[in-house]
Amino acid sequence: MSRSSLRCLRAALAGTVLALVACAAPQPKPSAPAPPPPPLDASYDWHVLLIASFGSVLKDVPATMHEVLLFRDEARGAAAADELECYAVDSKPPRFIARAPAEYLLCFKQDRLSRIEATVRLPAEEAVKIFADACGLWAKNGQPAAEGCAGSDRGIEFTGHLDSEPTGSDTAMTLQLDAADSSAEHAPERQ
Repeated sequence: MSRSSLRCLRAALAGTVLALVACAAPQPKPSAPAPPPPPLDASYDWHVLLIASFGSVLKDVPATMHEVLLFRDEARGAAAADELECYAVDSKPPRFIARAPAEYLLCFKQDRLSRIEATVRLPAEEAVKIFADACGLWAKNGQPAAEGCAGSDRGIEFTGHLDSEPTGSDTAMTLQLDAADSSAEHAPERQ
């Protein structure tokens, strides 16, 4: 055998050995798909805040309440706020976004329920994600607006937003529910 034949034979054997080693080596396992995120619990649905239907008379709301005074600047609708009489419930408010609301108000116009407002405190580092998840659920399109979230459902308009400035380690998230039409404000009184 000539030298060039030996080199060719060695190269062929080396290639065969490498191919056998590659076949014997454990193959990398394909990465498993990430598990889907857990579903949001029922407290993320804003409907939990409806302890009475819009248009209900103050005396028919199934909760003891005390009146609160609201101060709003012109940019946030002080004129509209002047027409409303708002009350905080004395009992435990409904859980919202897996938390007890820091603020839960029922507002009445001409003695009929026309607005509900709830504010929860969220951890600042998770607030944007929690808000986006909740807004996606409310809007049912998964595309919440960066500044806020708005829509309507069965005659109720909702508007949610995060406070622009966190307070310490928390950020406030507020959801406002309003009767979409004026008929709720003038519904006949129940007997």
